[in-house]
Amino acid sequence: MKRVLTPEMMEQMRTEIYDTLTDSTTSHEQKVTYLARKAENFLTVLDEPEGLDELMRCDIDTRCICNLFEGDAPYRPRYICIDFPKFLREGSAFLQLGPARDFSEALTNLMIMFHNIPSITNYPVFIGDLDELLDPYIEDLSDEEVKKALRLWLTTADRTILDSFCHANIGPKATRLGYLLLEVEGELENAVPNLTMRVAKDTPDEFVLAGIRCALKSAKPSFANDEMFRAELGDDYCIASCYNGLYKAGGSYTLSRLILSNIAKRAKNIEDFEKNVLPWVMDVMARYMDERIRFLVEESGWFTTSFLATEGFVRRDKFSAMFGLVGLAECVNLLLEKEGCHERFGHSQKANRLGVEIMDIIEDFNNNHFNPYCEATGNHFLLHAQVGIDSDHDCSPGTRIPIGEEPDELVDHLKVINLFHKYFPSGTGDIFPVDLTVHQNPQYVLDIIRGSLGMDIRYLSFYSSDSDVIRVTGYLVKRSEMEKLDAGQNVRQNTTGLGLGAAKNCKILDRRVR
Repeated sequence: MKRVLTPEMMEQMRTEIYDTLTDSTTSHEQKVTYLARKAENFLTVLDEPEGLDELMRCDIDTRCICNLFEGDAPYRPRYICIDFPKFLREGSAFLQLGPARDFSEALTNLMIMFHNIPSITNYPVFIGDLDELLDPYIEDLSDEEVKKALRLWLTTADRTILDSFCHANIGPKATRLGYLLLEVEGELENAVPNLTMRVAKDTPDEFVLAGIRCALKSAKPSFANDEMFRAELGDDYCIASCYNGLYKAGGSYTLSRLILSNIAKRAKNIEDFEKNVLPWVMDVMARYMDERIRFLVEESGWFTTSFLATEGFVRRDKFSAMFGLVGLAECVNLLLEKEGCHERFGHSQKANRLGVEIMDIIEDFNNNHFNPYCEATGNHFLLHAQVGIDSDHDCSPGTRIPIGEEPDELVDHLKVINLFHKYFPSGTGDIFPVDLTVHQNPQYVLDIIRGSLGMDIRYLSFYSSDSDVIRVTGYLVKRSEMEKLDAGQNVRQNTTGLGLGAAKNCKILDRRVR
């Protein structure tokens, strides 16, 4: 069923376009991006499942499905993770670049490629395993030469990639380039790029400590359980965008999310939720995602015309899609209230068991839903604990414990999240602001990381309570930039606005400091 644009919808579109054109807080480039999204939403090209309007195009307090602003005419994959080693090794005919022969050429060629990776933000969401990519080029250079070049290159990235969903990886192997990159990132304190250190049992403690020292200054890197990701996705995985595990030379066609807190509102009780309401909403969202993927692969032409695909930097059979969710905590709490129980998610075995029960239902549904174009992941979607958006109210990211309700003891907090990280090969994570005194004892954070990875916790982030750069959910912003935007000034990065909304609506500045 194709959606019909009514006169009321057309008038709303005109109003939104005018508001975008006259918004004094957005830059020229931000206006161009936002106007493009309006154009995407103007077309009605998809054969959408019945019930989608009721569940997605409705008031935010009752919305059960969210397409995360991808637009109604998907014309490029949401997340693109190109084969950077192939690019540096071979160059690109389309970009008229040959193989990179030295450090300067490698940095320049990468920056040119970044400009040509669209993804959902019009900026790259994965810029490579920077230590593995660049370490071979610095053998004949001094530390100071490398750091100077990295400072300029990373500053250029921060000033030209105007979205902190841009993500780089380092580790699990310690490299000279990795150490130097962490040193420079700690000095610069930039929001772009985001950074993940993949940590394995044999990753040297000193390398992880270098990452911790950097994180306490710049809120990055986060720390990923390398062995857990490899067990699920194999060796050819990367961490992209927020904290998404995806395939290199591939990515994700699309990401939609279940708003579990609102789905629970539609149910009479737990049984009605589990047997009727949740299965219906999941079926509608899965069929909507199927149609988005079909159009992208069969009609948009992206995989047959983009140089990224025709030159082999991505392969369609390395793509999957992400079946996301938010608001498990609020969903559990509301369902228990409907049964006359006031126990809270994260604080009682009954509530936590219900959360696991719900996740088992979602996982079982996903394992039994077939999509012909998700061959990379066995023709199933990847489950994803979505990080939330700035307009969310009373809806915690993914399976996190709500801000303000964190357990007093960190170990109790970790025991709760341990129940849920296993479900999400394409991303979940928890965030811990730490007291500024930890600067004097980074070993404390190292012990948390090592212990957590041993518990099969997937992904952890830390930042200092006095840091200007903070982690909102899966992305970074500067407090100082949020203050400028709140005062009505222009800011460079689109994600600053998301961070400001999250600070006001989602209480991200009120997290318990450890």
